[in-house]
Amino acid sequence: MTASTTTTAATTAAPPRPGFVKTWMLAARPATLPAAAVPVLVGSGAAAGAGDFNVFVLVAAMLAALLIQIGTNFANDVFDFERGADTDDRLGPPRVTHAGLLAPRDVRFGMAATFGSAALLGLYLAWVGGWPIIAIGVASIVAGVAYTGGPWPFGYHGLGDAFVFVFFGLVAVCGTYYLHTGNVSGLSVAAGSAVGFLITAILVVNNLRDRATDARTGKRTLAVRLGDRASRWQYAALLAGAYAIAVAMAVVASWWLLLPLLSLPLAARVASLVLRGVDGRALNLTLKGTARLTLVFGVLLAVGFML
Repeated sequence: MTASTTTTAATTAAPPRPGFVKTWMLAARPATLPAAAVPVLVGSGAAAGAGDFNVFVLVAAMLAALLIQIGTNFANDVFDFERGADTDDRLGPPRVTHAGLLAPRDVRFGMAATFGSAALLGLYLAWVGGWPIIAIGVASIVAGVAYTGGPWPFGYHGLGDAFVFVFFGLVAVCGTYYLHTGNVSGLSVAAGSAVGFLITAILVVNNLRDRATDARTGKRTLAVRLGDRASRWQYAALLAGAYAIAVAMAVVASWWLLLPLLSLPLAARVASLVLRGVDGRALNLTLKGTARLTLVFGVLLAVGFML
């Protein structure tokens, strides 16, 4: 065998398969976890500012939220594969089921185990918060499955944005606040709306990137329905709405709630990329930037509430 033949064989060899832990980490999609953590941080910060805070509630709610997010990611991975929505043209990070790294039955088992673990944590949270928390927990798990699974997956019918705003914004923030305080305040609803706007913006970037492949496979996300230009303006409006709510809360309650405005340079950077027409795989960096913005905004808002 000549040196050139050896070089050619080496360059065409398949890349090594990731190990067991890395494969499940790919399936869990750690980059999406700020969407689960931020609402719990903000709801807990708002409760602390109101004079009620329980560290055990914070820890249990955070773990349950992360597990539900991971379970939802597993569900999306396997159900998108089974519906043919994941193709070789995918621009986002690899999906483990489509890539053949895990069998569908394994991902389904992981989904069931993760949701089951969240439900076990929910027993403590239900003991603290009563039947409203049971209803929230059951609805969150059902929605996590129904997003891409079941007979009528609403993520395929343009309702994903509404789902994210309601569950990751209003329900998660107000539910966490309720666990600490036993009630829901106007400020917690406003904070939930601001957080919901930013987390919805993460989904908008994701669907904007995938709109062409989604349209070909029959996945009618809101980005597919609205088109490229309107989806970009939707993204900018969501970011602007989050900051407008922060200013309104500061006027009503405390000037400390202007702290999230320190994240405006991050927001301006990602918004300018989206509005300038960055497309394709380049939107992966914008997706990460939007998740980072959500985390920074959420931490600053939680601190502002506590101060």
